[in-house]
This record gives sequence, C-alpha cells and structure tokens, in this order.
Amino acid sequence: MKEKQLTFDRKGHFLNQRQVFSPDDVHVVFDNRNDDGKIGENGSIQRLNIENGKIETIYSYDQQSKYGPGMGAVSYHPKMEEVVFIHGLKDASRENPYDFTRRFAMKVQINKAGDHVFRPMESRDVKFPYTKGALRGGSHAYSYSPDGKWVSFTYNDDILRREEETNHDIADLRTVGALWIGDSVDIKGKQNEKNFKGERVAFILARVTKDPQPGSSEIMKAYEECWIPQGRDSLGPNSNIPYALAYLGDIINKKMERSTEVFISQLPPQVNQMITSTDAGTEFLLPSVPAGVTQKRLTFTQNRKYPGVQGPRQWLRSSPDGKAVYFCMQDNQGEVQIYKVAPDSGEIGQVTNNSFSLDTSFSLSSDGNYLAYGYEEGIFITDVSNGKTHRVLSDSEDSSNIGLSNINWSNNGYQIVYNRKVLNEAGRFYQIFLLDLSKLIKKQY
Repeated sequence: MKEKQLTFDRKGHFLNQRQVFSPDDVHVVFDNRNDDGKIGENGSIQRLNIENGKIETIYSYDQQSKYGPGMGAVSYHPKMEEVVFIHGLKDASRENPYDFTRRFAMKVQINKAGDHVFRPMESRDVKFPYTKGALRGGSHAYSYSPDGKWVSFTYNDDILRREEETNHDIADLRTVGALWIGDSVDIKGKQNEKNFKGERVAFILARVTKDPQPGSSEIMKAYEECWIPQGRDSLGPNSNIPYALAYLGDIINKKMERSTEVFISQLPPQVNQMITSTDAGTEFLLPSVPAGVTQKRLTFTQNRKYPGVQGPRQWLRSSPDGKAVYFCMQDNQGEVQIYKVAPDSGEIGQVTNNSFSLDTSFSLSSDGNYLAYGYEEGIFITDVSNGKTHRVLSDSEDSSNIGLSNINWSNNGYQIVYNRKVLNEAGRFYQIFLLDLSKLIKKQY
C-alpha cells in the first residue's frame, strides 16, 4: 500500500486519538501542536478537507502565549458539524499557566458561512459554595457517545489539588465523568475566567480513593475511557441500561503492587435520578457519583504471568454492538497483544497473536471488524474474527519520517488517517497521512 501525505505546512498537524473524522468523512480535525505535551502552547484548531486539501481554522485565540491558555485534542460529533476540544483557562499567566486542573471543554458549532459559534460545554465553579452539576477543575480527553447526547471526559479537581498542598490526607485523584446534553448549570456566584456557565451538566462516574484496600476492586485512578454502545443484551439479558462507560482503573493487588484493570460504570435509565442525587463536593471531597451509577470491575488478571493492562498509552475501544471492550496486555511471552473482555460476563479473549509488541495505541474500524495499530513505523491490521494480522504499510516511503501515531479509522469504509513527523529544511513537523484500505480488505477478505 502507498500512503498519501495530506498536509505540508511547517507547523504541527496533531490528530486526536479518536473521533477525528466528520460524520460524512470529508473532513478531519486537528490542533497545531508539534509535541504531544504542548497543548498549553497551542492556540488554534483546524480542519482539513481530505478531498481537496483545503485547511480551515475553526477556532483560534489571539492572546495565546507560552503559558496558555492552550488548546488541543479535538473530537468530532458523530452526527453533527460540531467539535469539542481541551481549552485552558483564559487567565493563563506565568504564575498560573495551563495545567491539568485549569482547563475545560470548548465546543465549536461549525457553520458553512464561517461564522462558527463557540462556547464552553461544561460549567466551572471553584468558589465556595460550589455549584451542583458544575466541575471544579480540569477536564480533558473528550469522547462523544454514539448518539452525541453524552461527552465523556477524564478529570482532575482544582479544589482538591490546592488542598493537598497543605493537607497530606487529601489527594487530587484522576477520575472520569460525562457531560449530558439535556440540561445546563447556572453558576451561583460572579462569572469570570475561572467560573462560568456551560451548555451541559457534568457528572463524575467513577469512585476513586487515595488508599485502596490491597486485593480489592477499589481504584485510585480512573482514565482512558470509552463509551459502550448498548446493543441488545450487551450488558446481559433484558438489560435496560442505555449508557455505559468503560475505563482503566489502577488498583493495589495482594502483592501491594499497583496494577491496571478494566472497569465499567453503568448509567441509570433516568438521568433525572442522577441530577437529584449528586452533590457539588467539598474542599475535601470530589462531587459525588450519582445514585444509580453502578461501578463494576471487568478484568481480574492477578493470576496471569504478566498481570494488568500493559503496553503503550491506550484508550479503550468498544465494538459497535457493545459486546467487547478492547485493551492491551502482555501474553505469556511478554509481547503486548490486544485482548477483549465481554461487559456482561467479564470473559477475556486474546485477539492478536503477534511475535512483536505493538508500539502505538490501536483503533477499531467503525464496523468492528478490524484493528489498526503500529510497530516500528509500520501499520498492521488484525481481523478480529480470526486474529489474522496483515502488515499493510511496511514503513514510511521516506525513512526520515518518524513518530507514527494517532491512527483513526473513518466513520464509513476503510480509510485511516494518522500522524508522522516529516523532516524538511525547517525541522520536523507532524503531518497527516491517509491510507485507503478499501480495495485491500475487499480483495483479502
């Protein structure tokens, strides 16, 4: 196969690790970082028309500095011309730069005339008394549910971060949550660059604790989540759970070692039940997980030779029918493979059986049939039905192009886009590449 380079400007074109394609697969969105860790220094979000190569800036901030506010990691709505991305607080300065607890979800409604509409997706309130349904810190890593009604996020709390500076009994523990489209939250106090109203109500969905009981299913960190589409019986016979979120959770095993397992939070059928039962949190506690949210551990890998989720940084993926959640783990030979776990039963199955450890995150095709991932700058796909793996790209045509990352399948068909750093006389810059696997998959399978 031959890859096609789509961008060429001397700046970064950094894709998110999921949901970068527009609903019609004509556009992909990206930020202009040239380093994964430099969100705080980036001041623009763009989208690329993959058919004609045109690039459009859909959001920028003209007072961006090296301290912030910063923006990046943009995701496209599955059904609408809308995107969401990380945005740092606009009061960023040398003393208060972009940080984990100083960011929020910015939404942009993309209009054909170019008059795009942008506003915060969540409400934020860090002044006591805190507001129920608002967040108090920094959210990131957004993912739309398949119907777009929910947006998941990973979260760090600014109130707890400040408290832990002098109180060692308190810790700002990373957790996950979601924003619901059906309601908004009014901030009680004065609105400013730290406290503001957003379009959706926020819920924390995973319970975390500073000192988990060794050998238990208590977790000290929740992160890298994905939505589980609710197909018939995906959570068991006669299930009426409309939404569920899978995520990684760090536990302490019986050997007193930190280990990572796969968890799920099932949301109750009635969102109103969640709204009335949650609280705003205190200076010592996160906002509460709403009543009716069921937290469940899916994997128990303590008896394996190499226990726990392993491998490169990864975000969980779910099959379209919701019957499998994919993650990485070492096999008995120590190679990182892709596995799946059934949300209803917790049964684990090995999907890949390669002689190497994948070294990028993986992506699942929209029909759930193929996994794509990288190893030593080459791209591989695996048929999930039989575990057969094919190398579809040996490496870049130019060996100086490095940094394969952020592989994304299109919403329909079998196109993938991804990043590589391309060398030119001005340096190396992340560019976007496309690989069309439609003919290959049709021929092979």
